[in-house]
Amino acid sequence: MSEKFRFNRVLLKISGESLKGEQEHGYDANAVRAVVQQVKNIMDQGVEVALVVGAGNIWRGVMGRSGGMDRVNADYMGMLATVMNALCLKDFFQQAGVTALVQCSVNMEPIAPRFDRERTIRALEAGTLVIFAGGTGSPFFTTDTTATLRALETDCDAVLKATKVDGIYTADPFKDPSAERFTEISFDEALARQLKVMDSTAFSMCRDNDLPIIVFNFSDPSSLERVLQGDTEAGTIVC
Repeated sequence: MSEKFRFNRVLLKISGESLKGEQEHGYDANAVRAVVQQVKNIMDQGVEVALVVGAGNIWRGVMGRSGGMDRVNADYMGMLATVMNALCLKDFFQQAGVTALVQCSVNMEPIAPRFDRERTIRALEAGTLVIFAGGTGSPFFTTDTTATLRALETDCDAVLKATKVDGIYTADPFKDPSAERFTEISFDEALARQLKVMDSTAFSMCRDNDLPIIVFNFSDPSSLERVLQGDTEAGTIVC
């Protein structure tokens, strides 16, 4: 492990949209390769990485519910979409020379084995990227909650939430030019200000277990490495 990094093992939460590039939905090979390159860069320097990906490039449960679908069925469809994204990432990582393992919260064999905590920790220690798919296995929970749950189960040092902005602001910086950016904020202050860092379940789990959250701009190719180095200009840490 390089001494220049603040964390040894991290859970990276990325959106499904990061895989679609400029396309309306689905996958863009160059966008997926860009994700792979950023993660590979830090893994090559000794950081152990687990990953959770959303499903927004394929399916959003809110879309199904707005069309009159049952919430449970809509959420199950979202879980299946995360499995598709995980398999896509695994393939591209392996093409790049990174050993990758997909584990699923629901029975998906032979597509992917079930989540196994001990196997995951051994894989991370061996330098394997582990991708968690299928959400928590239950409806009504988001991939934010999946990321937090798996990070706690596998002894990660932090949850890194990849977004389109370089941290947490007092308001939406795309809508309010006067919005001010935090370099660091406490869980209690984020709650008091009603800042939507993660969904409430995931946020509460991090707060109750002293698991730091770092929000950063994943579209900046240098940002992932910089947040691991403790660069306060690269992201906001909630701790």
